[in-house]
Amino acid sequence: MAKKTTTTKQSNNGESKLGEVKAFFRNERTRFITGLVISIVTIYIGLALISFFFTGGADQSKIENIPLSDLVTNRGSVENWTGARGAYLADLLMNRWFGISSFMILFFLGSIGAKLMNLNRVSLLKRFLFCSAWLLWGSLFFAFVFIKGYEDTFIYLGGQHGYYLSEMMINNIGIPGTILLLTGIFLIIAIFTSKRTIPLLQSFLSFNWLKKRLKKNNSEEDSDEYEQEQDIASVSDQPDAMPEMDEELFDTEKELADAESELDEQNKEVYTSTEDDNTFEVTVPRDEEYEIPQKQEAESGDADNNTDDDADNPAFTIEVAAGDDEVYDGSALGEYDPKLDLSHYRYPTIDLLKKYDLGDQQVDMEEQTANQKRIKQTLESFGISIASIKATVGPTITLYEVIPDTGVRISKIRNLEDDIALSLSALGIRIIAPMPGKGTIGIEVPNKDPQIVSMQSIIASRKFQESKYDLPVALGKTITNEIFMFDLCKMPHLLVAGATGQGKSVGLNAVITSLLYKKHPSELKFVMVDPKMVEFSIYAEIERHYLAKLPDADKAIITDFTKVIQTLNSLCKEMDDRYDLLMKAHTRNIKEYNAKFISRRLNPEKGHKFMPYIVVIIDEFGDLIMTAGKEIELPIARIAQKARAVGIHMIIATQRPSTNIITGTIKANFPARVAFRVSSMIDSRTILDSPGANQLIGRGDLLFSQGNDMTRVQCAFVDTPEVEQIASFIGEQPGYPTAFLLPEYVGESDGEKVPGAVDLSDRDPLFDEAARLIVIQQQGSTSLIQRKFAIGYNRAGRLMDQLEAAGIVGPFEGSKARQVLIQDEYNLEQLLNSLK
Repeated sequence: MAKKTTTTKQSNNGESKLGEVKAFFRNERTRFITGLVISIVTIYIGLALISFFFTGGADQSKIENIPLSDLVTNRGSVENWTGARGAYLADLLMNRWFGISSFMILFFLGSIGAKLMNLNRVSLLKRFLFCSAWLLWGSLFFAFVFIKGYEDTFIYLGGQHGYYLSEMMINNIGIPGTILLLTGIFLIIAIFTSKRTIPLLQSFLSFNWLKKRLKKNNSEEDSDEYEQEQDIASVSDQPDAMPEMDEELFDTEKELADAESELDEQNKEVYTSTEDDNTFEVTVPRDEEYEIPQKQEAESGDADNNTDDDADNPAFTIEVAAGDDEVYDGSALGEYDPKLDLSHYRYPTIDLLKKYDLGDQQVDMEEQTANQKRIKQTLESFGISIASIKATVGPTITLYEVIPDTGVRISKIRNLEDDIALSLSALGIRIIAPMPGKGTIGIEVPNKDPQIVSMQSIIASRKFQESKYDLPVALGKTITNEIFMFDLCKMPHLLVAGATGQGKSVGLNAVITSLLYKKHPSELKFVMVDPKMVEFSIYAEIERHYLAKLPDADKAIITDFTKVIQTLNSLCKEMDDRYDLLMKAHTRNIKEYNAKFISRRLNPEKGHKFMPYIVVIIDEFGDLIMTAGKEIELPIARIAQKARAVGIHMIIATQRPSTNIITGTIKANFPARVAFRVSSMIDSRTILDSPGANQLIGRGDLLFSQGNDMTRVQCAFVDTPEVEQIASFIGEQPGYPTAFLLPEYVGESDGEKVPGAVDLSDRDPLFDEAARLIVIQQQGSTSLIQRKFAIGYNRAGRLMDQLEAAGIVGPFEGSKARQVLIQDEYNLEQLLNSLK
């Protein structure tokens, strides 16, 4: 027993030392210093190679047949800038090895140094293959091209490696074969290097360029022949030529009509506006003298005429009535730049986000192997045999894909969820049976040591930086460690739900942050609704850059539910106004409209303007529904149904995804859902239409659903101090004079009727008699009116509402009778007379 204990201690000490060594080399400081040393060595070798071109001839005789130790002790001085060792190394690389293509070695070394210093994120394996391929091919190419010049120079451009290989190929396959081989290898390397190579080769080998060239020459020759025929016909005055004039005239008219239809594309029109008759005159130059008959209305009211004087005119005119379809062309002013007002705006930098130094955290293979064995043993103990099992490790979750043997029912595995969780000692697992598009069953198990997915790593990723989405939202990482992104414009609205403390607010901050890093203030505006008053207050500094508000609002971030109703109705008006502009511009969506406006094909004097995207973010939607109800739901439904085409998108978040909060109308218009952990399966079915959200582990673990697709994502973590730094960075820059102003909303107080309002101009015929009854009896009771006038409860209730609006009775007080505000009939008669 003592021996076993000693052996175990020794093995543990060895593992701990190995772990310390690994941790030392994973340290960011160690990696940076190593990369810096490699970069310095690369620069030194590069200087040695460059110096070789100028000093190699003088140093060649000194280097040959002299040991390097003699050169170092200065027994043979060298001219190379980098000394004896640099001269020896340059001669080794340039002459004895690969020649001028040896610079590819430096390129690879520089990539390693930059990678270690975290200056780029290239794949070293791909870079190694790329450099190796061009190194060998370049050596062979330069040696073959300059093979006859080796005797007269001190430098082997292809090196001895290329020299011997080229000699061997020429002797075996000849010069033509060597050329074909070099060409083929070059094309293969180019195909693997660039995606554009194959289309270029296809275009070249199909001879499309030659066909276009020949077609262009033929069309030029045909046009020359046609002009010669027309010149001959125009000078012919013989009677025999007259019968052919009708055919030539018909052909000419047809060609001129075709030319007229192409005038807009060729930009040959000359538009001149005449103020007297409100028409446009289109002047088209023509070479022929033939007359095109057309009807022209004289201003004096003369009859339609077609005189021979038109044949003497050098041009014909077409009169087009001006109207809403008037063509506007401001291309002479150049393209409109929506960013011009804030041309010096700087996007937030990545260093504003916190970087979590996780290094290249390795997968715990022992944990994965143990979990696979436990899953297999648990299933086999219940009589379920497994064909294979594999693991996909994510930042917080590991997906085990199980392939059961033939004949095993999927429902048996699904029912063993709790047993598998017990055997793995896991917080909770989720079984996907079967996995969509795969013949496997997925078992998602939380990792013992979850990683933090930082917003910095998401924003700095190439996928996000090179994204071409209109409204790119980077949410986090999937189980396969891939960046999860989507375009909000294609969603087009997002519903977010999750219990308190499960990452919902952090998720909203991640959405806002990713949009701030990609969109200019002129392209995007936010409408933020924050009933809790604390979640979005950190964005107050970017009011003059990114926020939108009502004209009379003091603050852009809305916290009062009455302002919410006004803002949502104002957004409905903004939506209707934008649709009106789209209709006048003959465009279908905001993208086409803005492209047309930027190219100055829309007249600003007609009300056209550049439209920024508007993203409406509502936090704690359940609180608003409980407070305002239908007044909130109706404008949200309108915006969700129609606003996609005009660039208005909504993100609604709630911590209680119950059916009375997320109604059928809301769900139908919000196809994209994000579910953080919820408390029950009923809530999960409400938000996702399926279970699963109740089995998440919290702390940013979420399910993203769009249609039938469901993806598990670890939400990126962005802390409050990071958001404050981003907001301060933007807020310190010059902004617009005010926030983006929404249209003014005219509500009930301005005379507009709203649902549930009482109109005293349309009083019930029994209104006067009911008022006298209430004042005489001094009892404001609906049942009293119902009994005395023998009417139904609904009519009696409407009468009571009208009496309340007129100030005769007080408001509803539950089971108590309403208070009668008028004490005698005299005052009542005066009130009734004033209402008439």
